[in-house]
Amino acid sequence: MNKINYISPVSTLQKVYGSGLFIIGAFSIFTSGIGFIFIAASLYFFQTNGIEINLTTKTYRKTINILSLSFGKWLDLPDIEYVSVFKTTTSSRVWVSSASTKVTNTVIKVNLFYNTNQKIEAFVADNTKDAFEVAKQIASALEVDVLDATSRDTKWL
Repeated sequence: MNKINYISPVSTLQKVYGSGLFIIGAFSIFTSGIGFIFIAASLYFFQTNGIEINLTTKTYRKTINILSLSFGKWLDLPDIEYVSVFKTTTSSRVWVSSASTKVTNTVIKVNLFYNTNQKIEAFVADNTKDAFEVAKQIASALEVDVLDATSRDTKWL
């Protein structure tokens, strides 16, 4: 195993919006040139983030993935001390017509810690099972421990 590659999944709502814009764009191409704008906008909803770690060259890159293409700058991988899994919330503002609301979601993040308190965000998941699978695979490849910080009582795995 020379490379580790993780891509955060696309949410169902993103898939619905992206598909809708793509379909509108595909039909609009035949009637006007504005269809290309809708298709380009649909790519935003199919965009995902991830990380790729090359164990042979000891490098990593945070990736932005659109469809099957990955983009990102390779950086030197520091000496990772441990992998941490913790629970946090993310919030975003949703607009419908003239009304808006703040939507808060609970997510589980997997971080790679180095230099005591520096971190590289490796993965974001909606459930703890997926996050721990990824954390254990990364920790095994890098030969480090996993810290479970999903509750008040942290523990080493």
